[in-house]
Amino acid sequence: MPQNRQFLLDSRPQGEASASNFKLVTVPTPPLQDGQVLVRHHYLSLDPYMRGRMDDARSYAAPQPLGKVMVGGTVGEVADSRSPDFAPGDKVIGMGGWQEYGVYDAAQPGALRKVDASRVPLSYYLGAVGMPGVTAWYGLVKILQPKAGQTMVVSAAAGAVGSAFGALARARGCRVVGIAGGDEKCSYVVGELGFDACLDYKRHADAGSLAKALRDACPDGVHGYFENVGGMVMDAVMLRMNDFGRIAVCGMIAGYDGKPVPMTYPQLILRSRLTVEGFIVGEHMDVWPQALKELAGLVAAGTLRPRESIAQGLEATPEAFLGLLKGRNVGKQLVKLI
Repeated sequence: MPQNRQFLLDSRPQGEASASNFKLVTVPTPPLQDGQVLVRHHYLSLDPYMRGRMDDARSYAAPQPLGKVMVGGTVGEVADSRSPDFAPGDKVIGMGGWQEYGVYDAAQPGALRKVDASRVPLSYYLGAVGMPGVTAWYGLVKILQPKAGQTMVVSAAAGAVGSAFGALARARGCRVVGIAGGDEKCSYVVGELGFDACLDYKRHADAGSLAKALRDACPDGVHGYFENVGGMVMDAVMLRMNDFGRIAVCGMIAGYDGKPVPMTYPQLILRSRLTVEGFIVGEHMDVWPQALKELAGLVAAGTLRPRESIAQGLEATPEAFLGLLKGRNVGKQLVKLI
């Protein structure tokens, strides 16, 4: 059995996360037991939710234990199997964490799933045709409930969730406006992803300024907003929400360092009769097959052309993760392990 390099959570952040919170170790891979599968991970997914798991605080999921492999989605290839359901060479997706190899109990529901890498690139199963894509689908379809001609806005528009959201909303005949940080990201969102407009929040000192730009980009107001950021960006969009508008709250990256994220205009929820709903996509597994089918179709048709930011080698994982939290990536942030 091969040696396995792993990143463990070694300490909890005090404020911002740092590379010193993680520890790289090398351990032997344990011999397989009956029903187990050994997977050589090819790609590791990095996602903002991981920052919340690093804290020992009440949340929708248990904190990441200290001294254990850092949580995370992975795709790879079966290297050895003692399960009749998997054979060496099968391409699979699972939650293998920050490590080069993973041992899975194949009988555990949802632990490991085969994927077809002949039609969709293997890495896409961690992004556009994976959890981020389904996240965008659920927030749009089930919470925002779009109708043709309506205006949908998404923050962090250049990321994995935002890019999928744009393709899904455009497929439903919506006007789609993104909010992102920097000229490069906004050019990508409009030029490659096909959004109708994208606003650079870094050009605006406050919510009032960004709200004025939104007024020009959304002449019919905002019918639905997919929230990934919080803070000033959410304040600005709320100022432009139509009556009976809907907000799907997916993330609050402005508060991932433990700082409070105040809402400046909570009275607008009442005045505009807004529906504001938070959700965790892992609690809605029933919609995944439907969502993944549509997302794969958009990729195959060229309607969804996701970009990936790829760090090379397991040792690059902490810095790539910290860069993700600072918005340095464009598209899905991955680590290539082979």
